[in-house]
Amino acid sequence: MILESAEAGRKQIHAFRCRLPPSHKQAHHPCALHPQPTKQFAESLSGLIERVTFFNEESGFAVLKVKSKGHRDQVTVLGSLPSVSAGEWVTAEGRWIQDKEFGLQFRAEMLNSTAPTTKEGIEKYLGSGMVKGIGPIYAKKLVEKFGEQIFEVIEKESARLEELDGIGPKRRKRIRDAWAEQKVIRQIMVFLHSNGVSTSRAVRIYKTYGEDAIEKVRSDPYRLAKDIHGIGFKTADQIAQKMGIPVDSLIRACAGLSHVLIEATGEGHCALPVELLRDEAGKLLLVDDKIVTEALDRTLASKGLVKEMIAGHELIFLPHLKRAEEMIASRIRSLSRAPSMFPEIDFEKAVIWCQGKTGKELAPSQREALKLALSSRALVITGGPGVGKTTLVNAILLILRAKKVKCLLCAPTGRAAKRLSETTGVEAKTIHRLLEVQPATGTFTRNEGNPLDCDLLVVDETSMVDVPLMANLLRALPPKASLLLVGDIDQLPSVGPGMVLRHIIESKVVPVVRLTEVFRQAAHSRIITNAHRIKEGQMPEIAAKGGESDFFFIDRDEPEQIAATLVEMVKNRIPAKFRLDAIRDIQVLCPMNRGSLGIRELNVRLQNELNPARADEPVAEKFGWQFRPRDKVIQTENDYDKDVFNGDIGQIVKIDLVEREVVIRFDQREVVYDFGELDEVSLAYAITIHKSQGSEFPVIVTPLATQQYLLLQRNLVYTGITRGKKLVVLIGQRKALAIAVRNNKTENRFSGLLARLTN
Repeated sequence: MILESAEAGRKQIHAFRCRLPPSHKQAHHPCALHPQPTKQFAESLSGLIERVTFFNEESGFAVLKVKSKGHRDQVTVLGSLPSVSAGEWVTAEGRWIQDKEFGLQFRAEMLNSTAPTTKEGIEKYLGSGMVKGIGPIYAKKLVEKFGEQIFEVIEKESARLEELDGIGPKRRKRIRDAWAEQKVIRQIMVFLHSNGVSTSRAVRIYKTYGEDAIEKVRSDPYRLAKDIHGIGFKTADQIAQKMGIPVDSLIRACAGLSHVLIEATGEGHCALPVELLRDEAGKLLLVDDKIVTEALDRTLASKGLVKEMIAGHELIFLPHLKRAEEMIASRIRSLSRAPSMFPEIDFEKAVIWCQGKTGKELAPSQREALKLALSSRALVITGGPGVGKTTLVNAILLILRAKKVKCLLCAPTGRAAKRLSETTGVEAKTIHRLLEVQPATGTFTRNEGNPLDCDLLVVDETSMVDVPLMANLLRALPPKASLLLVGDIDQLPSVGPGMVLRHIIESKVVPVVRLTEVFRQAAHSRIITNAHRIKEGQMPEIAAKGGESDFFFIDRDEPEQIAATLVEMVKNRIPAKFRLDAIRDIQVLCPMNRGSLGIRELNVRLQNELNPARADEPVAEKFGWQFRPRDKVIQTENDYDKDVFNGDIGQIVKIDLVEREVVIRFDQREVVYDFGELDEVSLAYAITIHKSQGSEFPVIVTPLATQQYLLLQRNLVYTGITRGKKLVVLIGQRKALAIAVRNNKTENRFSGLLARLTN
C-alpha cells in the first residue's frame, strides 16, 4: 500500500489503528480505545472510492474516502477487504460512529468492492498505480480516448493503445501483461481471503504457480509452506482446514513431519532424532501419536524422508541433505588420500622469491604452513584476525600462479568475494556465480559432468558454507584439482544446515594449519587484540575515557538508555568525529531480531532519525516495512533471477508509484523489485550478527543487554567485533558482555557429516 500523505497522514492512520475493533487490531498494538457507536442499528452505504487512505495487506483492514450519494463531503469508511483500489464502487453495511478526533465515520461490518463502471471511477482506478505503466496522466488520456470500453481494449485489443502519444509497443505490452496479471492476482486474493488468509503473499504465489495458482493450492494447500517464502505450515494448514482436509488425516501429518524437519534446517540441523521429530510433530499437529507414527512410516516408505543410524542415534534426514553429506565426505576422504598434482617447486628458492616480490618476510609458522600447502591435495587454514591468513594465501597464490597453476577463488557472499579480490589481486566470485547458478531452478551448471576449470580452488570464509553449498562446490571440483579451505573456526557456524568447516577440522582427515600469532602491525589495533581476548575467554581491554582507541564500551543500564545512546552515536557523534556517512559507513549489529534492542525496533527508530519521510517523496509500505528513497536494505533470500543473494546490502535509489517498482543499488549495480517482491528485502540500518558474516564495515555499533540472555555467546560477540575495520563501539551492560565472554557452549547441531568423514 502506498501512503500518499506525510506526517499528518501517518498520525491519522495511527489513530485509526488505535481505534480498530478487536478483529482488526494488530495483536501487539498497545492502543485499546474504541469510539462508541452513535447508533445501534445497521445501515447501508455505497459510493465511489476517491482515495485509499490506508490498507493493511495482512489483515485486509482499510480506511477509505468515499463519495456517496446524499453526502455533500467525502465519507470515511473503515472495514476489511481482500484488496482495494481507488475508483472502485464500494457497498457497505455497518454503523455510523462519531470519532472525537476525526468526526463522523462509517464502520462497515460487511464491505464489498466491484470494478468501476463510470468514467470518473475508471480514471481513478487506472491512475491509482494498480496497473504498472499507467499513472494519473495516462489514465486520463486512456479514458478520454476509449471511455468505458478501456478495460476491454486493454484485454482484447491492446494494439489500439498505441493510438495514444507516448504509448509504444513496449509500454503497450507492459500495460496488457500487468492488467492480465492483476486479474489473476485479484482472484488469488479473494480466494485466500475467503479461506481466512491475508493477501500480502498473492503476488509471490502468482509468480511461483502462474495462472494455475488457485488450482494448485486447492489440490495440495500444504505445498504453500514449502514453495512460498513467508508462508508457513500454520497458514497452509488454515487453508487446508477451510477446504475440508481433516485434522487427523495422514496427508496433514506427513506435511507436518516434513515441515518440522525443514524448520530444523533453518536452525542449522541436517537431521533430527526420530523421537524428537515425533514429539515436535505431535506438538505442531495436536493429533494422536499413532497418526504421527503412521505418517512417519508412510513417508519413510515413499522415501520422502530417510532414516539412518549415526553414532548410535536413529536420525531422520531430508533425502537431499543426506546425499549432500555423503558427497562431502566422499570427496574430502578422496582428496586426503591423493598426492599433490602441483609442479615440482624448490621451496627455499620459492620463499626467497616470494618475499622479494611482496616485501614481507614470512614468519616460521607461515613458512611451515606454506610448505604444507604446496605439498597437500587438500588443506584447511584457520585463525582469527591479524594472524596472517591473507599473507599466507597471497604467498601460496603468488608461487603457484608463477608455476602456471590455474587458481580459482570464491567466497559465500558478494562482500567476502570482493574483499578476497582486493587482498589477493586475483578475481574472486561468490560460490553461486562460480558454479553458474541457473535462475529458473536454482541448480548449478558446474557439476561432475561440467567441472570447474582450475588446478586449485580456494574457498574463503568457509565457516559460512553450509552442507548443500559445500556439496555442490565439491561436486564441481575437477578430479585432479587441489582444495584450500580458509576460515575462522571460532566464528558463528553457517546460517544454513551443518557445521562443515568444524567437522572437517575435527575429523583430522586433511591437514589443518592453525595460525595463532598476532602480528606486530595488527597488534596495534584494539579491535584485533580484544577479539583474541574474547576468543580466549577474557574480557576486552577498554580504553580510558577520552583516550584514543578503535574499540569502545559505553556503559548504559536500561534498554531505553542503550537504544537512545546508540541512535545518538550513529546519527551524530561518530559521523562528526570520524567524518563518516551515518547510513553508508556505520552498521548496527544486534544479537537478536525481537525486543527493544532487536533489529525490528532499532531499524524503525534509526530509519526515522537517519532518513525521515519527506512529504514530496514516494513511500512503499509492504510486508511490515515502510521503504523510502535512500533507505539501507538487506536481501534476505537468494534471488537467482536478480543475481542478488542472502546478506547482500544495498540502498534504495528510486521508488516508482506508477510502475510499482523499487530500484535498489547493490555496489555499482541497480536491481528492480516489483512492490510484491519486497518481502525479499528488509531495512538494514540494524542487522543481526549472523547476517553480517562474510562482511566488513568501517564502523560497528552493537547493543548488549542481559535481556538478550539466550543469545549471549562468545562466538556471537567475537564474530560481531571482527566485522569492524576502523571502529567498534559496544553500548550496554558490562554484565551482559561478561555473560557472553564466559558462555563458550558450542552449538549442538544434528548432522552425520563428522561420522561419515571418520568412517
